[in-house]
Amino acid sequence: MRALRFVFIASFAVLMLAGPAVAQEGHPVKGSWLGVWGPSAEHVNDVIVILDWDGENITGIINPGTDNIEIENASLNPDGWVLTFQAEMQDDSGNTVQYDVEGHIENLAFPDRVITGTWEHARGTGMFEITRQ
Repeated sequence: MRALRFVFIASFAVLMLAGPAVAQEGHPVKGSWLGVWGPSAEHVNDVIVILDWDGENITGIINPGTDNIEIENASLNPDGWVLTFQAEMQDDSGNTVQYDVEGHIENLAFPDRVITGTWEHARGTGMFEITRQ
């Protein structure tokens, strides 16, 4: 009987400690995201997005490495879980191109959540879909 009580208490303690560790995942957009973007579903490019949350602001980088594009003015609206941000880059002619991006978080309760949406700049629009890694 004493051994059974010990097993019960030990099991309860493990569950109490493991539950919060699994549940505390951080901000819904924080992390590395891999996916595609392009003018249509038939013509897409690979994309990597790194997003962070410092307690007040969402920051990040699109395609880290040689093509760093800083994410600016990012926000997350919990009504519908809509993420919006802007990003500026230089085109081949040296002109600044501003991208406006809006996406909806799907599968919010799961670690492999997805953001799908649209991007827009002065010369066109398109779709994107990124999955959290």
